Amino acid sequence: MQVHRSLSQLPAFRNAVLTIGTFDGVHLGHQKIIQQLVQSAREVNGESVLISFDPHPRKIISSVPGDIRLLTLLEEKIQVLEPIGIDHLVVVPFDHHFANQTATQYIHDFIYQHFHPHTIIIGYDHRFGKGRTGDYQLLEAEGAKLGFKVQEIPEHMLQESGISSTRIRNAIAEHRIADANALLGYDYFFCGTVVEGNQLGRTIGFPTANLHIKSEDKLIPGNGVYAVSVQIDAELAILKGMMNIGYRPTVDGKRRMVEVNIFDFDRDIYGKTLRVTVHQYLRGEQKFNGLEELKAQLAADRDQAIALLA
Repeated sequence: MQVHRSLSQLPAFRNAVLTIGTFDGVHLGHQKIIQQLVQSAREVNGESVLISFDPHPRKIISSVPGDIRLLTLLEEKIQVLEPIGIDHLVVVPFDHHFANQTATQYIHDFIYQHFHPHTIIIGYDHRFGKGRTGDYQLLEAEGAKLGFKVQEIPEHMLQESGISSTRIRNAIAEHRIADANALLGYDYFFCGTVVEGNQLGRTIGFPTANLHIKSEDKLIPGNGVYAVSVQIDAELAILKGMMNIGYRPTVDGKRRMVEVNIFDFDRDIYGKTLRVTVHQYLRGEQKFNGLEELKAQLAADRDQAIALLA
């Protein structure tokens, strides 16, 4: 898969078959659309082209731009898309100028000028252009003039699965990790940089890697304890562990923290990037009567996590 980040440097696509959207999470519903995209491109000896946007359009046009947390940041989206079989991913910088194109300008100046598509595949409810005035009918009419076809993904195909990015976000925020992972088609993950903490975990036999999450846009699961697996930087080894998210009420924590205890591990990894894959929710955040009670519970959490990850 080739990734293009500049409209001015796109190659001349051969019989381009396009689909367009944010594809946050690249969940099973998205994957169904992408499979149709790849198949349609093969049928016309063409190239499959997925067009996505960065930042998420709601960050630009929403009256409350901070109201969305993303399932996949751009680089994570690329990682999920890579093995699916698309020929090209085009990342379009989304800004106010782009958002203010009329629907007709969007078709002529964006889609046709840059891609000269053979076919465009869109969902039945796809809207585009300023005020979201463009729809399938307009795209089909303009396509007849410009020489491209439009395929509509019908409502029943998109709705029968009941999958949406919003539904998955809600599941993750509400600790329903197994539900979210089933809808995604893979286990939810995020990345963070290991920073120094107060090293309390080390004193009770459960050293933790404290993580700084680089982007506020990334959705982090709700407070509690989780069974996870971890990869360090680009290392192939997958390590097992458990993660706590919350304020650590037993030690009067003042700020929300993400900390991972990696099982049977003793390396200095400050400054490293961890990819944390979230497999299962274990329990909610609790306040214990002292460190010995906390230590006993952590031992029980570890046993449960090991059993789940076996």
